[in-house]
Amino acid sequence: MVQREARNATYSARDHALAVLRVRNTALALALTPAALAVVLLVAGAPAALGWSVAAVAAGVLVVAAVLGLSIAGARPGATPTVPVADEAAPALHRLIRGLAADLDVPVPSGIALTPDCDSWLDEQAAPPGGAPVLVIGSPFLWWLRVDELRALLAPVVAGTGPAAHPDIASARRCLRAWDAAVGRARGRSAARHPLSAVAGRLARGLLRAGAGHSLEMERGVAAAAASRARGVDQGLRTLAQEQVGLAYAGWDRLLTRVALPAWRAGRWPSGLDAGVAAALAELSSRDRLADGFAARLDRRPACDLLERPGELDQQVSLLAARLFHGVPEDRSAGWTPVEWPAYPEEVVDRIWRDRAARLFTALDATETPTLARALHGLAEAAAEGGTDELAARLTADAARAEAAHAPTPWSPPDGGPGPMPLPPQQPRGRRESLVDHVAAAVCCAAADTAGASPGLDWLDGPVLRTVAGRPQDLAGTVHTLVEEGDAGPLREWLAIAGVRADKPVRLV
Repeated sequence: MVQREARNATYSARDHALAVLRVRNTALALALTPAALAVVLLVAGAPAALGWSVAAVAAGVLVVAAVLGLSIAGARPGATPTVPVADEAAPALHRLIRGLAADLDVPVPSGIALTPDCDSWLDEQAAPPGGAPVLVIGSPFLWWLRVDELRALLAPVVAGTGPAAHPDIASARRCLRAWDAAVGRARGRSAARHPLSAVAGRLARGLLRAGAGHSLEMERGVAAAAASRARGVDQGLRTLAQEQVGLAYAGWDRLLTRVALPAWRAGRWPSGLDAGVAAALAELSSRDRLADGFAARLDRRPACDLLERPGELDQQVSLLAARLFHGVPEDRSAGWTPVEWPAYPEEVVDRIWRDRAARLFTALDATETPTLARALHGLAEAAAEGGTDELAARLTADAARAEAAHAPTPWSPPDGGPGPMPLPPQQPRGRRESLVDHVAAAVCCAAADTAGASPGLDWLDGPVLRTVAGRPQDLAGTVHTLVEEGDAGPLREWLAIAGVRADKPVRLV
């Protein structure tokens, strides 16, 4: 029954693939029509002047069609950068995929690669000639999912190698990719400077429009065939695995925005992002009583055990994530270095605090005697004189200039693939929030220098301050009260409880 459903869905996909190919063949037939007409006229004994005139037009049409056809056929969509996983680097993972393909009765993927994102797919562009597509696996899945969950999750993806190997479907996909690439190339170029690309782009856009419905139905048929074939493999586990995928995506998003992004902006790239997302979700399981269900599975074998050297692959994926989501500096020697998790508080958190504190003291003209008391006095004078907004605006502008001076350039792989991916949108920080950040940083520096506090990393919240008594409560609230209401009382009480000496100098570098 399952095989019949899969076969019927493949036949449906093949029919729509043939319809896509008919769009290509129709365009070719239109280009050949003047030549065919010229042959008919010459053979039928039409006046020579008419026959040869039509032949000349036909020759011109053929030349133009050939040039446009070669231009479209030569367009290649940019490949999504991935980290290849050789057989010797993960023999257990390759055996799992080969066994899964055998159970599904489909061709074995020609290779395995990792992507620094929560997604998995078959990459036909990376496949060798005549080979099955490359299986691309979202790297966070390997570190969070258990081995049996990963197998269940990948079953429908691997099942897609069956329809992908069908010659008609493969040919139709190649046409669609070339047309789409030609449209994208024309969009990124000036029509005046690249007229051939512009004309080829318009032609490709028309071909895409003509085949859009059939291409959509073809992919639906492929997906249905893969889903039907995978239905009998690990069906019970797949629902659980898909729940874990949603959880991994949420943890990955939080790790990127709250932990990785501050490090990237400080010129460091965390070298263990996948291990970090596993730690973050494990931490969530210990905090949230609703997470007991997925905490119970943590004693089973994690999928990253299928890799021979998971740390090395994690480092490669982490660098690719930094390049894709953030970019790379023009001068890679300018502090763009990896940082391991144990060094993150000192090399990233402390550096961020010191930079912000130095910016605050500069704005308050207090760099000669950089004490927290001096900073609080300057802030009090700014509520009193209505200059808080001016101070906040100056700090925001200074921070923007400093970030722009060290901003990385968008990175594009050599083959013209996509550049940095946008991170999930974040609420922009206002001027007052920026002032709060700078004051809080000065407080954290003073606490570290005079009260034995230290910078720390919270897997879910990012940079934190840890005092002798543990993580302090409501520091941000007391700073907000100072900035918004000009009342330093709550903050001074917090400083007294934490044992911070406001009269001692703060180290700014």
